[in-house]
Amino acid sequence: MSAEQRVEQLLSEYGEADLSVAAVLCDRHPTDAVAVTIAHETGRTDLTYGELRDRSERLAAGLASLGVTPGSRVATLLPKGEELPVVLLAIWRLGAVYVPLFTAFAAQAIAMRLESSATAVVVCSSDQRSKLEPGPDMPADAPWRIVTVDEQVPAGDIGYADLADGYNRISIPAVQGPDGGFIQLYTSGTTGRPKGVVVPARALAAFVAYLELGLDVRPDDVYWNAADPGWAYGLYYALCAPLAAGRRSVLSTGTFSPASFWTVLTSLGVTNVAAAPTVFRALRGSGLQVPPGVALRVVSSAGEPLTPDVVEWAKDALGVPVLDHYGQTELGMAAINGHHESVRAEVKPGSMGRAMPGFRLTMFGQDKDVPAASGTTGRLAVDVAASPLFWFAGYAGDPERTAERFTADRAYYLTGDAAFMDAGGHVFFGGRDDDVIIMAGYRIGPFDIESVLSSHPRVAECAVIGAPDPVRGEVVEAFVVPRPSPEGNPPDTGELAVELQELVRTRYAAHAYPRRVHFVDQLPKTPSGKIQRFLLRKARSEARGEAR
Repeated sequence: MSAEQRVEQLLSEYGEADLSVAAVLCDRHPTDAVAVTIAHETGRTDLTYGELRDRSERLAAGLASLGVTPGSRVATLLPKGEELPVVLLAIWRLGAVYVPLFTAFAAQAIAMRLESSATAVVVCSSDQRSKLEPGPDMPADAPWRIVTVDEQVPAGDIGYADLADGYNRISIPAVQGPDGGFIQLYTSGTTGRPKGVVVPARALAAFVAYLELGLDVRPDDVYWNAADPGWAYGLYYALCAPLAAGRRSVLSTGTFSPASFWTVLTSLGVTNVAAAPTVFRALRGSGLQVPPGVALRVVSSAGEPLTPDVVEWAKDALGVPVLDHYGQTELGMAAINGHHESVRAEVKPGSMGRAMPGFRLTMFGQDKDVPAASGTTGRLAVDVAASPLFWFAGYAGDPERTAERFTADRAYYLTGDAAFMDAGGHVFFGGRDDDVIIMAGYRIGPFDIESVLSSHPRVAECAVIGAPDPVRGEVVEAFVVPRPSPEGNPPDTGELAVELQELVRTRYAAHAYPRRVHFVDQLPKTPSGKIQRFLLRKARSEARGEAR
């Protein structure tokens, strides 16, 4: 079967009017087949499809008792443990919509997502529970119910064990249909609050197509997508796609370190792994030798550009090449250096690959929303009519920013990424078309961090940019115009820098704090008052003698 024929088959399968997410991700598979393997410090836990069905049917009944109905939003603050896939399937059994929350988020980022999505229930682990306590960023009269996974349940919360075992099961799963939403997650932009992306059930066709064609995940593979499922790449391809395809997937509960990564590979016999370039850069720089027992067949990378040094290291150290892929929250994966034999082609150094079957990519000029001449550097776009796997319809409740993502006639989706495409269709990343920072594969919007920094009484103005980093790709740096003290004394910049870093850690996200804080007299702006972050990047680069 050709790749194009497989895409047609998937479009038909996930375009059925009676499509049920819980049924296709769980109930149709053999009950004794392993769905998810949880790697933890003391060993491993295998969850079969039968166990997932039984536990999620029981939990669905408990969630229904809390008023969760089709269309309700249910969020999680959970680690990559066995509760996570159970909760997701329970949500989808009810026809509700899942709102993922990254566990490194602090209260402000969590509250924004819960309020924006009108979340009804939050399921959280005990070590995350404090983030939901009322405070400067979390409302005291929050409308959502809290389900806590712990033996000691705080007053007012609902115990996960009671909810999962105290009700009759819901055995008939809800029908979403191809256009019914089943996920609502958020992606950061240059300005304004993060944007809500509602993922329709038919997007599963695109997710499975990438799993098969891009990653070549086979029935006998031990497949591990190391990305966090609080973000699109991990959620789409560590959980949704392998569950839909009936492929065993690995989740690791521990925090990343080079040593723990090697341990998971060897102890579980992983044959197919996908991760952000940050992971491979950390492995290369750790000084640790590749342990015996690593038997990788396929290695893939996504989330940020894959640099040539990592590619060369992987060939020698892992014995197989690491292939780069490109996608977005709004797309899933759209360009691949595919591993599957039906799409395997020459890998061009520095290229993210060619359009995945089911997508057609094109280049627009810098100033006009019309296709550019072949071989021209410009803005990467998706031809909507010629891309049957394209599923994004717009941002939830945000028609203005939705319009910015499409040409006026909605014939093309504008990715916001600058790129170059050669005559063979190979796409080369040229940078963000906006000021979004990509750190270790995570998208960080300047607005989010600037909002937190501006809340400090000693900050008059601020702007944040992405600065090059040898391991993470980019890290956050802040430029701050300080405000004098009430007495007129200049601030202690060293002390203020530490305060600002801690403020971002505690109110937005632990991973997104500014690694450096620069104090300046003023920020570069346009005549209309818009901050020109590109000039800050340029000045920083010139000051350090870095190539741009």
